[in-house]
Amino acid sequence: MKLFGLVFFLAIVCIAATTPAATGSGAEEPRYTPDNRMLRPDHYREWVWLSSGLGMSYTPGPADGNPGFDNVFVNPSAYRSFIATGKWPDKTVLVLETRSSVSKSSINQSGRVQGEMTGMEIHVKDERRFPGKWAFFGFDNSSQSGTLIPTSANCYSCHKQHGAVDTTFVQFYPTLMDVAKQKGTVQPGY
Repeated sequence: MKLFGLVFFLAIVCIAATTPAATGSGAEEPRYTPDNRMLRPDHYREWVWLSSGLGMSYTPGPADGNPGFDNVFVNPSAYRSFIATGKWPDKTVLVLETRSSVSKSSINQSGRVQGEMTGMEIHVKDERRFPGKWAFFGFDNSSQSGTLIPTSANCYSCHKQHGAVDTTFVQFYPTLMDVAKQKGTVQPGY
């Protein structure tokens, strides 16, 4: 009977140790198609939520009368590493999900709530795949894979110039900005 219990216990430990959730890899890591498109991460809404913004714009101009929401999620293993070190590890996946904003929805009579998804971009750190270590991918609402945004696009230079930590906008994630300050990883001149 003791032998059966030991075998059962070891089987459970082996199964648990090889599942992607237990190892922190697998479903969290970036995945690509053979033609260099990035696959949409499964269950990214179960990842760590970093922040939401309303009506954010990086260019001057009048405010949008119907501002959209931005929600940012990061894979859990990258989040844990950032908390420990103040730096993003290789295979970090930051998902920017954009949604419409809606007023007078259901019983809400003022203010705004999130509506339908309007787009998605991913900022991924994959040091072996991309010469600058980081890349951006754009996704259509229903697409299961995203297109690599060329390095000539403004997002690369803007993130390099204005990103508080490692080309990322940690300044918009208050709890992580505190970590970066404590760990001394905020970009010089930020």
